[in-house]
Amino acid sequence: MPWHLEGTYFENCNCDMVCPCTASGQTAPADNDRCNVALAFHVETGDVNGVDVGGLTVCVVADTPALMSVGGWKVGVLMDAAASAEQAEALGAVFGGQLGGPMEGLAPLIGEMAGMESLDMAYADDGRVHQVRIGSAVDMVVEDFMNPFDSTGRGVKISGVGFPADTLAAGTASTARVDVFGMTWDNAGKNSFSAPFAWSA
Repeated sequence: MPWHLEGTYFENCNCDMVCPCTASGQTAPADNDRCNVALAFHVETGDVNGVDVGGLTVCVVADTPALMSVGGWKVGVLMDAAASAEQAEALGAVFGGQLGGPMEGLAPLIGEMAGMESLDMAYADDGRVHQVRIGSAVDMVVEDFMNPFDSTGRGVKISGVGFPADTLAAGTASTARVDVFGMTWDNAGKNSFSAPFAWSA
């Protein structure tokens, strides 16, 4: 059965600014020996095989080689505690790539699935500042760059990316702590991206 998700997303990694992994389609290495990244997705509206998943948040946490395309990623998934068992199963299938869509293409790169945990989540997005708090596991606040020389006020964006959306707003993190699945880091001051997303299959 077809499915669709629409909402907003943001991420933070330990690259200094405008992560080369994303900007190059994973053909250029990260700024460090390992890429430590967390991606938070808030589903505003969505249906997966007849299950309404609107209003829920999912976070994907990963530790990858500097050149992400070589694979061997360690990945964990954090699920919104507000999700019922049926909703968690539906979202888990989408974000695990089993139902096709954008995450399916990443599945071959995963070397270790660290697991899935259900935690309380608080997600907020005002269009420029994006934040999520997930139990004691994740605390991220990022802000999109605004160019003082751009009178449109649209912010700094890169396009032609493809995943998780074609055009991403670039920014930086003021808070970026992760401690879950044996992955621990603090990426404050490092790269962030954000965008609305719309996935379907």
